[in-house]
Amino acid sequence: MTLPPQAIDTEQEWVERARDGDRAAFEQIYRAYSGKVYGLCLRLTREASIAEDCTQETFISAWRNLGRFEGRSALGTWLHRIAVNAALARGRKGHLEVVPPPQDEAGEEHEPAMLHDATPPLDVEAAIESLPTGARHVLVLYGIYGYTHDEAANMLGIAVGTCKAQLHRARRLLRERLSA
Repeated sequence: MTLPPQAIDTEQEWVERARDGDRAAFEQIYRAYSGKVYGLCLRLTREASIAEDCTQETFISAWRNLGRFEGRSALGTWLHRIAVNAALARGRKGHLEVVPPPQDEAGEEHEPAMLHDATPPLDVEAAIESLPTGARHVLVLYGIYGYTHDEAANMLGIAVGTCKAQLHRARRLLRERLSA
């Protein structure tokens, strides 16, 4: 059964109605994007309860700031930026473990060995989850969600060159972990 054209709300109509205080319209936005936002937050934080909190914070912030959404980017992109900021804020508050890469005696960075045993991760998600924080964040935004280096760097507050280096690092580590 197809719905009549007047019953089909577009994303733009949801935004306009939600700006006017229509909670049902904002619920449509939530239903359309909450799963994607949660998935992004989970990949960035690696912890379900923190990802749930970040998702909730994302939609609270979106509701409060919907009047500032100019529509220059897609609504999903705007929500992802809010979600990335929420996840990174959690990291800055100490809720996420952000560990700098280990250094040897000469001060050179080196990759940590697997913590438990030499058994490689069984799947791609586990391999991604095992990446160092910076490399994982760039891989998730650029490689999984399809943001450009400029967009990912902007969301993460890093230089574009750093973003590219982190992506290279993430790909190298994934290749090593998945081929082992």
